[in-house]
Amino acid sequence: QLQLVESGGGLVQPGGSLQLACTASGFTLEYYAIGWFRQVPGKGREGISCITDRGITYYAGSATDRFNISRDNAKNTVYLQMNRLRADDTDNYYCAAGRAMYGDSCLRRLGMDYWGKGIRVTVSS
Repeated sequence: QLQLVESGGGLVQPGGSLQLACTASGFTLEYYAIGWFRQVPGKGREGISCITDRGITYYAGSATDRFNISRDNAKNTVYLQMNRLRADDTDNYYCAAGRAMYGDSCLRRLGMDYWGKGIRVTVSS
């Protein structure tokens, strides 16, 4: 069965950090671009960070200076290190995998082949 599974979410205080992981089963992540998305009310899922199959990284919005995406192909996993978390980072986060994605197209939902079910991140004191 081909699937992506997110892990590492939970409750964290403002200013804290979390590391999300996106692990694939049934296929090899190495050949895919991986994006992290959050659910924006009224707008659907918006990309916040992605990494291409060649390891080129992209960030959007407030993730640019606070988050870091990386991949460990040996573990078939992509990570999103989230630092200096704020209350407005509270959301459901999803990872997605897509092939033949160029430039920052991995920040967009279109073209993604597989999606995880999402994981909750809550930033609160």
